[in-house]
Amino acid sequence: MPKDTGIGASTRRREDVRFLKGKGQYTDDIPPAHDQAAAVFARSTVANGVIKSIDTSVAESMPGVLAVFTGADFADVGGNPAGWLINSRDGEPMKEPKRPVLAHGKVRHVGDAYAAVIAETEKQARDAVEAIEADIEELPAIMDVKAALTSDNFVHDEIGTNQCFDWGWIEDNRRATDDAIKGAAHVTTLELVNNRLVPNAMEPRCSMASYKESSDEYTLHTTSQNPHLTRLLISAFVMGIPENKLTVIAPDVGGGFGSKIYHYGEEALVLAAAKRVGRTVKWTSDRTEAFLTDAHGRDHVTTIELATDAEGNFLAFRTETYANVGAYLSNFATATPTFLHGTLMAGNYTVPNVYVNVKAVFTNTAPVDAYRGAGRPEATYSLERVIDKCARELGMDPIALRRKNFIKPDQYPFASAAGLEYDSGNYDALMDKMEEVADVAGFAERRKASEAKGLLRGFGVNAYVEACGIAPSNLVGVLGSRVGLYDAATVRVNATGNLSVMVGAHSHGQGHETVFPQIVADMLGIDAQSIDIVHGDTSKIPFGMGTYGSRSLAVCGSAVVRATEKIIAKAKKIAGHMLEAAETDIELKDGQFSVVGTNKGVSFGEVALKAYIPHNFPIEDIEPGLEETAFYDPANFTFPSGAYCCEVEVDPDTGKVRVDRMTAVDDFGNVMNPMIVTGQVHGGLGQGIGQALLEAARYNEDGQLESASYMDYAMPRADDLPFYIVDHSQGTPCTHNPLGAKGCGEAGAIGSPPTVVNAVIDALQSGGKNVTHIDMPLTPHRVWSAMNNA
Repeated sequence: MPKDTGIGASTRRREDVRFLKGKGQYTDDIPPAHDQAAAVFARSTVANGVIKSIDTSVAESMPGVLAVFTGADFADVGGNPAGWLINSRDGEPMKEPKRPVLAHGKVRHVGDAYAAVIAETEKQARDAVEAIEADIEELPAIMDVKAALTSDNFVHDEIGTNQCFDWGWIEDNRRATDDAIKGAAHVTTLELVNNRLVPNAMEPRCSMASYKESSDEYTLHTTSQNPHLTRLLISAFVMGIPENKLTVIAPDVGGGFGSKIYHYGEEALVLAAAKRVGRTVKWTSDRTEAFLTDAHGRDHVTTIELATDAEGNFLAFRTETYANVGAYLSNFATATPTFLHGTLMAGNYTVPNVYVNVKAVFTNTAPVDAYRGAGRPEATYSLERVIDKCARELGMDPIALRRKNFIKPDQYPFASAAGLEYDSGNYDALMDKMEEVADVAGFAERRKASEAKGLLRGFGVNAYVEACGIAPSNLVGVLGSRVGLYDAATVRVNATGNLSVMVGAHSHGQGHETVFPQIVADMLGIDAQSIDIVHGDTSKIPFGMGTYGSRSLAVCGSAVVRATEKIIAKAKKIAGHMLEAAETDIELKDGQFSVVGTNKGVSFGEVALKAYIPHNFPIEDIEPGLEETAFYDPANFTFPSGAYCCEVEVDPDTGKVRVDRMTAVDDFGNVMNPMIVTGQVHGGLGQGIGQALLEAARYNEDGQLESASYMDYAMPRADDLPFYIVDHSQGTPCTHNPLGAKGCGEAGAIGSPPTVVNAVIDALQSGGKNVTHIDMPLTPHRVWSAMNNA
């Protein structure tokens, strides 16, 4: 087959053709049904309040109004559950208050929906929402995660506390870690904030539902990274609709970054409304609703301690984190600050002792859940900031200190002190490559040039390891996951030789429609253009666990490999029958099946046709058709890693930071499509730099979101970002999946925030400013204040 279409080729993304031409079809683009109605929500303007009464009588009588719903209409249905059950250190299960479709009894954050209007048009629905009279007694807002734990005011009165859980990992390590810190020659302590972020996908959420009374069937089109999970939650927990009566379709989705993994109440509402009014019902979020109600990310307050001996050998990491989960538990909210964060707190290092404590806290804010990286950025940020501070206190070079403590290649598989087993890696090689391609040796000259312009230049470095493709199911089940974390694929070979590959992973920017065909084409020796990828429709694809956590290639891609292997095995049987040879004597090469050692052969297309015209098949040996399904449950996480550095210039008069250079050297194992991988890293770097310098979701003491628009929430723009140097030539293959691949989608967002902050601190110290830490985002005001208060 052509070299430029198989595994390892930088094949251009085929899906980009329709997107660049404006031909993508998002949920909001689906042509309106002849009977389509609009849903609009009444949302709380207070953060915490008791609903005394809701009068919908005027709204119900307004022109075009078909129905009005309140929380009372859903009082008897289930709640949207958390996906992981986490136990506290004392063994007590987490507090899990109900998350209703519409607020009932209380509202718990600004934007909490307590009513919905269904009308002929969106304008009529909006007018009717304005006519709803809600008597809500405002209560003091619970905003500070530490103060919330001692407050007599509760987000959920029925649980009598604002603490969801108090988790320790690994509890058996606690005493040894405490002892190591007590006896250490040096201990570095740092308190830091991992700032709350709004995901801000390009496409706001949208849901459209229809109901067919004749068959009692529902169809939901929605912006989802995980349509099967959405169907499962609606069916099993929220609405009780039988799964075989509910189809969930996620068409083109314009970005997710985690915020569209979850089931939201708006999806259940439009389903209920479609049945009630007998019409197709559609809701499209506006940008203000997105700011107020999409699951936010990060929001940790952490104290971390690093203990070393006199030579700088790491002895222990100990952390205490207050994790804000917002007003309700979103689906991955309990896993993100625990098993996706705490298990990475040994980093790339041979440190023998690690103890992590996480207190998850309810507050009157939007729910917090997994955002690009999901726990791993929080872990890496804490580790790599405290290591940098430690290096300064010890008078050591920050790269040398990291190298001194790196896990070495001959130590794999390596059991980390935080409970994971890393299967492969070479952190020194990554650092070597980073120093080379970033021209670290030339930094001193570049610093002089910046100083000549009156600017402070700083160099920051970071080494990270992350865990992707959460697995295996039997392990995560023990850890509290309520779902399996496998994936599935079906490969269907049509009679004319082209293929449809149905995958459980959803593509919303990752390049699945290009990369999965590359894999299948490489295995079969055929043209990738003859392979079509089907995803996002629960009626067409096998049960899959969606796209998040950099799992698509390592998990779903492996399922594709296994299904294709089954296709090859059956095709060899058919070819053997056609060539009058034993299947064990048949080989497949470049799309041709041939008898080993002869020139007798048949093409893949001929075998495909024969599979569907089985006139003389030996029925006991070969079934007609050529279609296979495989479910793949990984044996372990994959462990991408990287070495990042950046150089910044800081204006000492204004505090403005400019990222001048950014280098990302990553180990992604075997790379399927280098161009797509580079693009994924670029996107992550942009988001990480945005977190480091610009972005913050800010609530005031009354629970009002003060950064609820792009006038107040600073998204990075092109001129905020440098040209990147990206390298992924130092891959060490994953040892336990058939592709040898590791995740790549979140790396940039994990590696860049501490790199940027380390560089800014270095710049300030080079100018004689005794600044050891500034919390993100490092806005000009924060940097200027830190310099002038030092």
